[in-house]
Amino acid sequence: MRIRHALTAAAAAASSVALSLVVAAPAQAAEYSSALKIKGVQYDAPGSDSNKCSGGNTKDEYLTIKNYSRSSTVNLKGYVVKDAAGNTFTFTTSHSLQPGDYVKLRGARGTDSDAKNVVYRQNCNFIWNNDKDTIHLYKPSGARADVHSYTKKSNDRDGNGYIDYHG
Repeated sequence: MRIRHALTAAAAAASSVALSLVVAAPAQAAEYSSALKIKGVQYDAPGSDSNKCSGGNTKDEYLTIKNYSRSSTVNLKGYVVKDAAGNTFTFTTSHSLQPGDYVKLRGARGTDSDAKNVVYRQNCNFIWNNDKDTIHLYKPSGARADVHSYTKKSNDRDGNGYIDYHG
């Protein structure tokens, strides 16, 4: 009887662990339910930082957003990018991403181009911190599409100022 009781308790404990793993899975799946995800970030523009609109290098700091859907085109209009300090960029015009397509959201001023997969923030200030930051991507509904935090020390092992999240 004691052996049976011990086995029943062990089985209950194992079931509890398995149940907690099953319950945890949907929370992770919900985080990545969006077709659009942050592919990577060039958080530290090469060279000395200069946020001058003319001759600065804020255009070399960018966030790559990719459509990971295999069949759906996604319009970026209304999507919001935000950093930990609350700096925000909202895609205000239509920019459609075909399945597998991407866009680079660059600092500085410039002309947006579907053909060149680029959208400019029309702001010459850097948005991403060189030491650490958090990048949020929100759907037009306000729901989270993706989020990533980084530290230069932990996430940029080769020190090139670029971090790849979703290959």
